[in-house]
Amino acid sequence: MSMGPGLGSLGIFIGMWATMMTAMMLPGAIPVVLYRTHTQGVRVVPLFLAMYVAVWTVAGFVAYALDRPHGSLVAGVVTIAAGVYELTPLKRHFRRRCHETLGSGLGFGLDCVGSTIGLMAMLVAFGVMSVTWMVVVAVVVVGQKVLPTKASIDVPISLAIIGLGVVVALAPSAVPGLMPSM
Repeated sequence: MSMGPGLGSLGIFIGMWATMMTAMMLPGAIPVVLYRTHTQGVRVVPLFLAMYVAVWTVAGFVAYALDRPHGSLVAGVVTIAAGVYELTPLKRHFRRRCHETLGSGLGFGLDCVGSTIGLMAMLVAFGVMSVTWMVVVAVVVVGQKVLPTKASIDVPISLAIIGLGVVVALAPSAVPGLMPSM
């Protein structure tokens, strides 16, 4: 039984999105949580995590609005744009801030959203509930959260994302797990 568009489907989507983002994004927050626990005690961790997850849940409303029928060409263009974003000073700014252990769960969450916005847009374009691409994006995100920003790592990843976007646009059947809405 399909609920169709509306508040019911929005609620289901947001619940699934929040669960997915918690599973994808919390591993990268572990260093900050450990730092907070060490410096401020365990009592600050629940509020920090609640605010962090709340930011990602709000991002789900944007994902829901964008999760509409598109095609492989759009998915390819979004992926190319995500790869280009990986090379920008804005991405580096948010990524550097996402590495910091200062600030609130809200600030940390906003910085991490800014750091991963291209990858999240790519995930929406590929099919937001694609387990294959959730895992791929989660691995890249966690890697970026725990590894330092280095051109020797970041540029090849960016070029790989751009290349993936070209393949998605020109030969989508060659991309495993691709589920862009049609």
